[in-house]
Amino acid sequence: MTQCQFLYILAAYKIFLIYPVCGVLVMLTDLTTEISPCTLVVMSVERYIAVCYPLRHAAIITIRSTAVAIIMIWALNSLSVLTHLVLMLKYPYGELESLQMNVFCAKSNMMVYPISYHYERGFAGFLFVSAAVMVILSYIGVMLAARSASTDKDSARKARNTLLLHMVQLGLSLSSTTFESVIIPLSQMLDHMLF
Repeated sequence: MTQCQFLYILAAYKIFLIYPVCGVLVMLTDLTTEISPCTLVVMSVERYIAVCYPLRHAAIITIRSTAVAIIMIWALNSLSVLTHLVLMLKYPYGELESLQMNVFCAKSNMMVYPISYHYERGFAGFLFVSAAVMVILSYIGVMLAARSASTDKDSARKARNTLLLHMVQLGLSLSSTTFESVIIPLSQMLDHMLF
């Protein structure tokens, strides 16, 4: 989020970057944006395990398994960022007179080929649907466990509320991933219809 604000400040002061610096900033912004929903999914699965398998929770959720989950999140999202990088490198930068950008540093200005746009939309859709399904399934599992458990209802209620909070956070986090694939085309369509 800080990098997005930094890019906004650069645009507000009309500061143009060179393509390599903009590419690095865009990749870092993408990485941090895509990691957030995946982290929320892992947190929801952890709450599901804590409620549905309380006796095995300590054996399943260890420091090692947490580290493996964090490494997997970073690795999978880094692969996505590397795919973005490969798509960016297809642009013939050598044919440019200068590496100085004539437009503001933004992801949309770095993704110039249609395949980049389709990849971005596909990945955002996949991320949105898979994360939402995992959090909803975790929530349903916790609700079913809470209903069937006659003891420790307070713990199940706390876990349910935590998962509800994760769902709200996931909705807010994923709204940023759907911005480019939903809001921008919708605004362009309305622009063509009205003007």
